[in-house]
Amino acid sequence: MKNDNIKNQYRVNEQIRVREVRIVGDSGSTVMPTRQALEMAREQGVDLVEISPNANPPVCRIIDYSKFLYQQKKRAKEMKAKQVKVEVKEIRFGPQTDEHDYQFKLKHAKEFLEEGNKVRAYVFFRGRSILFKEQGEVLLLRFANDLEEYGKVEHMPSLEGKKMFIYLAPKKAGVVKKSQQAMDRERKSAEAKGAVTAQEAEVASPASGGLFANAKISADALKKLQGDSSEQ
Repeated sequence: MKNDNIKNQYRVNEQIRVREVRIVGDSGSTVMPTRQALEMAREQGVDLVEISPNANPPVCRIIDYSKFLYQQKKRAKEMKAKQVKVEVKEIRFGPQTDEHDYQFKLKHAKEFLEEGNKVRAYVFFRGRSILFKEQGEVLLLRFANDLEEYGKVEHMPSLEGKKMFIYLAPKKAGVVKKSQQAMDRERKSAEAKGAVTAQEAEVASPASGGLFANAKISADALKKLQGDSSEQ
């Protein structure tokens, strides 16, 4: 279908019904009667192809039409290949994702953003794990903070049903240089990560106070991270 569109884009030979045309070639351009241009094309065993119908007079070339179409299709294919196709890549977490799994997914997210793709990360809450929604928010905020050199937040964490989403878009390509402010944010992020790790330890402990104690620690970690963000 696309090839037919390219083919139907040009008038050829007897389809050109104007009185005169401008013939362009390697040696320049010449205005002549269309009948004369058609005769020249026949003598050379090629075609008269109208390439600019809106010009006055219309611009034509005396060329092999099949070869001309091939070149046009090849050029269109090359242009399409150069176009950057932005995709949305998904990263899924659980509310109690361990550090190894977190770093693995963080690495993939960096690669996605460096390739120019967007990232949609989410925490999936199953059953009673919805009680840990504050912990999920802390996890997503840490994720965004760890990726600040590669992507920018398009949408802050929001709960949609049993999933909490955050959206990141790639930053413009360039050499990334860490500022002192960025390094300070990394340090504070590490502190927040320590709070989350401590929270996970509470969950594993029978004497931790159960789910509600864990949720309280998560909320404290979130307040700390939000406090750090407001100071910046």
